[in-house]
Amino acid sequence: MLLLVVVLASFSLVSAQTDEPLAIVLTADGPIVPPMLEYFRRGINTAQDRGAELLIIELNTPGGSVDTLLEIIQVMRNSEVPVVVYVAPREAIAGSAGALITMAGHASAMAPGTAIGAASPIDASGADINETLEAKVREILKAKARTLVESRGEQAVKLAEAMIEDAKAVTVDEALAAGLIDFTADDTQDLLQSLDGFTVETAGGERVLDTQNIRTEPLGMSFIEQFLLLLTDPNIAFLLLAIGVQAVLIEISSPGGWVAGFIGAVCLMLAVYGMGVLPVNWFGILFLLTAFVLFILDIKAPTHGALTTAGVASFIVGALVLFNSPGTPQFQRVSVPLVVGMGIFLGLIFFAILMVALRAQFKPVRMGAESLIGRQGIARTSMEESGQVQLGSELWSAESAKGSGRIGKGDRVEVVEVKGLRLLVKKIK
Repeated sequence: MLLLVVVLASFSLVSAQTDEPLAIVLTADGPIVPPMLEYFRRGINTAQDRGAELLIIELNTPGGSVDTLLEIIQVMRNSEVPVVVYVAPREAIAGSAGALITMAGHASAMAPGTAIGAASPIDASGADINETLEAKVREILKAKARTLVESRGEQAVKLAEAMIEDAKAVTVDEALAAGLIDFTADDTQDLLQSLDGFTVETAGGERVLDTQNIRTEPLGMSFIEQFLLLLTDPNIAFLLLAIGVQAVLIEISSPGGWVAGFIGAVCLMLAVYGMGVLPVNWFGILFLLTAFVLFILDIKAPTHGALTTAGVASFIVGALVLFNSPGTPQFQRVSVPLVVGMGIFLGLIFFAILMVALRAQFKPVRMGAESLIGRQGIARTSMEESGQVQLGSELWSAESAKGSGRIGKGDRVEVVEVKGLRLLVKKIK
């Protein structure tokens, strides 16, 4: 009887919990790149499948790709579940593409100390785009922004356009005063209290939010999403590129193995993915290729390190051109100390290889009888003039060198000369 009561009570508790409205919470902390799009899409699909009351996106981003931005806006605006964009935590920013994502929310809020704006477009190399294309992209983004905020009033529209036209950025208080956002909230719970009874317009029609007694459930990024987002870090992409090329060169110079080649191929494929997402200047690849050609040439035709030094300089310049072209956003730039350090490290590796090659080149070639001179062995017979000595596993006829004196059985001897099939040895004192 007691067991039945416990089971019924548990069932009632579960039923009560499932009757409570649900808010799915995403944490979008990072650049707006394709993995972030997949995270948003998965979050919206999960919210719809779970019958959630709303989806909250806690946003902190410096910006990102315009193409990815437009896809994210489309996914958000087609959601039947209300999507609330919350720029958080304190000191977070909704920069560039993040500003338009905030505008695209069915409701939007910002935490104290946050900022939003600076949404001027840049091209795929990170630089300002040419005037004709710039005008087209700006007009497209301004039209998109007007569509998103026109219901918020004329002041909000003017501010949104200024963010795109003049790269204007504003504080949370300025955004709220202009009507660009709906609320300020100290945390997620404060936001939910503000949202209770708030009316939003979704793809499924008008809805009044019920956030009283709502329960929240976080939905983190999956491993694959986190991994792909990591690959879009310019420092990671640069390291993968450097390691990949180095490993492939090792495989080419010493064919027959597979480990170096496999590692190199994997690193290069991952680096290409990252560079395909990042705003890189592909002209830098020419400098990187030149650097590795110089490294190889210095090994094949040693110049006492001159070509290796030139290769290090070319490597550093190439990496900076590739990732740090003028106009590239700061958050998408590679660390200069990392580039310089990796360049010096690769230079030292090739310089060490060069020293080994030089030592092997100038080392006297010793073959046949010459290779026996200097070797040590043991006398197997006593000898005044002739006898036998053992060198390793071989037994040789030998004679005592002039001035070496009598050699006894078991004495250690050293080969000083080879006469046909007879060794001339001296006793080691």
